[in-house]
Amino acid sequence: MSVDKETIWLVIGFLGQALFSARFIVQWLKSEREKKSVFPIAFWYFSIAGGITLLSYAIYRQDPVFIVGQLTGLFIYLRNLYFVIYEHKTLSAE
Repeated sequence: MSVDKETIWLVIGFLGQALFSARFIVQWLKSEREKKSVFPIAFWYFSIAGGITLLSYAIYRQDPVFIVGQLTGLFIYLRNLYFVIYEHKTLSAE
């Protein structure tokens, strides 16, 4: 059984969207537990994984609007993850 290239890329696109959407579920559940708005570290990991996957899909589709949007988002997610890790290291050192 052979799977064509378009089907594989559609699966990649849907996987990226699922990863990206999962970040909201993770954030929502954590906020419900804490009874305030919080962003767990998993939110940023799902953002990055979904962003990379969706960027790959956007590049395959050669969609410059989608590519720029995902690149911008990835920069922001990586920067926020850096802040979270840096803050954790700083607090651990004290």
